Amino acid sequence: MSVSRKTVTIALAFFAIYVIWGSTYLLNKIAVTELPPFKLASIRFIVAGILIFIIAKILKVNISITKEQFKNTIIAGFLFLTFGNGIVVWSLRYVDSGFAALEISAQPLVVLLLMLILQGKKISTMSYIGVVLGFIGIYLLVSQKQLISQENQITGMIMIFICMISWAYGSLFVGKANLPSNYFVNTGYQMLSGGIMLAIGSVCFGETWTLPSSWSSNVQWSMLALILFGSIIAFTAFNYLLQVVSPEKVATSTYVNPIIALILGWWILNEQITTQSIIAAIVLLTGVYFINSKRVIKPRGIGR
Repeated sequence: MSVSRKTVTIALAFFAIYVIWGSTYLLNKIAVTELPPFKLASIRFIVAGILIFIIAKILKVNISITKEQFKNTIIAGFLFLTFGNGIVVWSLRYVDSGFAALEISAQPLVVLLLMLILQGKKISTMSYIGVVLGFIGIYLLVSQKQLISQENQITGMIMIFICMISWAYGSLFVGKANLPSNYFVNTGYQMLSGGIMLAIGSVCFGETWTLPSSWSSNVQWSMLALILFGSIIAFTAFNYLLQVVSPEKVATSTYVNPIIALILGWWILNEQITTQSIIAAIVLLTGVYFINSKRVIKPRGIGR
């Protein structure tokens, strides 16, 4: 029995949101060991944004938007990319890539709590169980003495949690904001505006800018992969899947990404995976499952 082209495309799209998104933590970790964090993130998103607009022009996609939509893409770009991604990249100087991915997997928990606080949404019993399990998982994750004893580790963990609040608020904002109807165009404006704001932040913090020719080959390849695969291909795959399969299936990336990140960090960077981290992962991801079982909270690709 032959496999249809659509089936193959769906399988490749899932590979993209599972493995590529899961690997972006490793790629950022490699790049940030040599490049200043805000410079790294700004180059990634500015180049990706420009490439998206070039592709849109080639495909004859209309990229014109209203002033309100432009303002809203700037706000979303700041919440998801300038602050949300930029600070995570900064935190990766002090936090293992797998650890960061596992902490970020609790994002649906933060979204749910913000919905309760800001919108007065009722929380189901299943979601309450998920919230409790989520907090237990986070506690098990961050209470490991061998991790907390590392320099600036606690600061990195706190900043990642603040970024999760930014992403969560961004998720609620884009749910109601007037944004470009074309996901590709919407992403392009967010990446370009978010990248420009990151570049401004980089200059304000006095980061040193160097030409790509002076970077090591590992950093060059990591940046290329972040731009082409992490920013363009994976997010396009994400939006494609939202159109052809159920949101519940797309949301499974929430569970797979941290596992991929943990394995890659351990395999390539020799990052430590403790027994307590494994238990924390199981408890935390179970909590996320309970939260998503009643209300699917879509992962935000542009934040990765």
